[in-house]
Amino acid sequence: MNEIGLFEAIHTAKALRHLKPDPVPDELIVQVLDAAIRAPSGSNTQGWAFVVIKDPLRRARIGAIYRRGGEVFNQIYRDRPRPEHMSEKSYARLLADARYLFEHMGEAPVLVLACLATARRDAGRESSRPSPLAARLSGASIYPAVQNIILACRGLGLGTVLTTLHAHFEDEVKAELGLPAEVETYALLPIGFPQDGFGFGPVRRKPLNQVACLDHWGQRWPER
Repeated sequence: MNEIGLFEAIHTAKALRHLKPDPVPDELIVQVLDAAIRAPSGSNTQGWAFVVIKDPLRRARIGAIYRRGGEVFNQIYRDRPRPEHMSEKSYARLLADARYLFEHMGEAPVLVLACLATARRDAGRESSRPSPLAARLSGASIYPAVQNIILACRGLGLGTVLTTLHAHFEDEVKAELGLPAEVETYALLPIGFPQDGFGFGPVRRKPLNQVACLDHWGQRWPER
């Protein structure tokens, strides 16, 4: 395996949904998870948890739940206009790839469910629900770990993609995996070796001067 640098990984870690069913060695998954737990978390609480799903029958059941997320996706995107920065071809490919995964999530050799303990139990009583602000900020303690998973996969030649549609059926996912009430799910990542013809490549994004401001809103970052 050829080693790549950090910035090459950042710039080439494309979302890959077409994955081979070939087994992924456990030692690679250990490296991926070890990268995940090196991420920052709020107040260093490290309240994250990662459920690695390898059993074929359990993967199939999670895949069936995710497939129903395709119905939600189709409702959302039925009338949504194409983003201006995407061509008709690239947008059509995005939608096709997403729909491919609806049917094949359970066939990925490894699924990783990224979770976070967002409520605490004290003397047998569940703590009150977090405030809207706390709920909004909670992702800061899990999504950096998810990004580390994505970059570690890229460095190891593994494909993956961040998905969240399973959350529309979170109770069913939690029941299937035996997750306790105080643990919530934030991302489901299929992991495997990319299928032929679906490799890594440039991650295309809007120019910086369209998304970054200097000193105050509306003063665009200067073009270079």
